[in-house]
Amino acid sequence: MVLQRNQPVPIWGNAAPGEVVTVSFNKQNVKVTANSSGQWMVKLKAMPASAQPQTLTIKGTNIIQLHNILVGEVWLCSGQSNMAYEMRKNSKVAKPDTSTANSPVDELERAHNSAIRIFTVDRKKQVKPDSTHSGWSVAQDSALRAFSAAGYFFAKNVYAQLKVPVGIICSAVSGSRIEPWINETAFAEEPYFKSVKIEGDPGKFYHPMIEPLAPFAIKGFLWYQGESNVGETTSYIYKMQVLIDSWRKLWHNEKLPFYFVQLAPYLNTKDPKFNPQTLPEFREAQVEVTHIPNTGIIVTTDLNDDVKNIHPPFKWEIGRRLALLALAKTYGYKNIIYSGPMYQHMKVEGNKILLDFSSAGSGLVSHNGKPLSDFEIAGADGKFMPAEATIQDNSVIVSNATITKPVAVRFAWNEIAQPNFYNKEGLPAVPFRTDNPLHYTYKH
Repeated sequence: MVLQRNQPVPIWGNAAPGEVVTVSFNKQNVKVTANSSGQWMVKLKAMPASAQPQTLTIKGTNIIQLHNILVGEVWLCSGQSNMAYEMRKNSKVAKPDTSTANSPVDELERAHNSAIRIFTVDRKKQVKPDSTHSGWSVAQDSALRAFSAAGYFFAKNVYAQLKVPVGIICSAVSGSRIEPWINETAFAEEPYFKSVKIEGDPGKFYHPMIEPLAPFAIKGFLWYQGESNVGETTSYIYKMQVLIDSWRKLWHNEKLPFYFVQLAPYLNTKDPKFNPQTLPEFREAQVEVTHIPNTGIIVTTDLNDDVKNIHPPFKWEIGRRLALLALAKTYGYKNIIYSGPMYQHMKVEGNKILLDFSSAGSGLVSHNGKPLSDFEIAGADGKFMPAEATIQDNSVIVSNATITKPVAVRFAWNEIAQPNFYNKEGLPAVPFRTDNPLHYTYKH
C-alpha cells in the first residue's frame, strides 16, 4: 500500500484487552496498550515520500507483517458509476487518435509503474475493515482492469508531476444517489433539512464503505456523482455541503481538499419529467458547491461523444483535469491552469452585452476556429434567442440583431450543448446564466 507522506499516520486494530502492541515502520517503534474493548491505535510520525518498499510490523502476542509499503500521496475517490467506470472499458472505445503511439485507450498494456497503488473497496466485504489490506495492488494487470479509470488517470498525472508514490482508494457504487454516502446523523445538524425531506437511504454506503476507511491518512477526496440526483438544485448543494463537512469531520481535518466532476451532456429528456434546462440547472448547483473552502470542479461539456450515453468514455481526461485541480490548488503549482473560462459579471452596452471572465489562462478562444456557439441573449420579455458572440481580450461581446435592449445572457444552457468556447490551455468554459442564478453562501 501507500502511506500518506508529511502527516501523522494512524495505524489501528484489535487485540486482547490490555495487550501491549508494538508497531514498527521506517525506523519508528511505537507501543500502545489495547483498551478494555481490545481496540488500539498508534500514530507514526510524519515521513517524507519514499519509493523504497518497506515492511510494517505489528507485534503483540502474535506478529502481523505488511510488506512492500511506500510513502507518498493518498486520495479517496467515490461516487456512482462514472467513478466506478473500470479501466477495462477503455479498450472498447474508439481510439481518439490512431496516429498517437500512446493512446490512453491502450493504457492497460503499458501500466507497470510500481509507485502507483490501488485499493478497491468491495461493498460485499467491507462490512468490517480489511485488516490485512489484501485489497492493495500495484496499478497493473487484472487489478487495474477492474479499477476506476478516472481514479487511475488522476494518479498517473499526479505522479508524473510530483514523482512520488501515489495511492488511490476507490469506494463507489453504480447508480447511487448522494444520500447513502452521508452519515444520517449529519443531516440533522444542517438547519436546511429541518424543512426538506431527504430521499434515498442515508448511511447505506457511508457506514460500510467510507466510515471503516477512517482514519487512514489521506490527502483529499475526488467525487463523481450526480446523475441519480438530477432534477435537484438547492437541495443538492446542501447535500454536498453535508457530505463534505461530515467526511472531513470523520477524518478530523476540515481542510481536506474535495474535488468533483460536473456532469457531461446527456439526453435526460428521454425521461418526460425533465426538460432541456434540467441538467444545466443541476450543473449550476454543482458550481455553487465551490463556495465551500478547499473545493474545486472540472467541466466536461466536451467529454461525451454520444448524448444518449450516461457513461462517457473519456475518463483519461476526467482524471487529467482532476489532477490539474489538485496540482494547482493542493500542491501549489502556480503555473498550472486548472479551469476553463468562468463568468464573472456583465455590462449592457447599447444593444450588446459585455461578459467578463476569470480563468482565461493565456487567452480566450474558439476551440475549433468557428464562431462561438451556445450563447443566447434575451430582452425584458425573458425570451432567449441565439446570439452572436465574439471574443475581445478576456471578454465576450454578445448580441442579437432583433433584441435592441438586452438584459440577460446564458451559455451552454441546454442538456446537449457542447460549446466551443475555451481558453488556450484547452479547458472548456463553465456553463452559466446571468438571470436568476442560485446564490449559496457556505456557513460552517
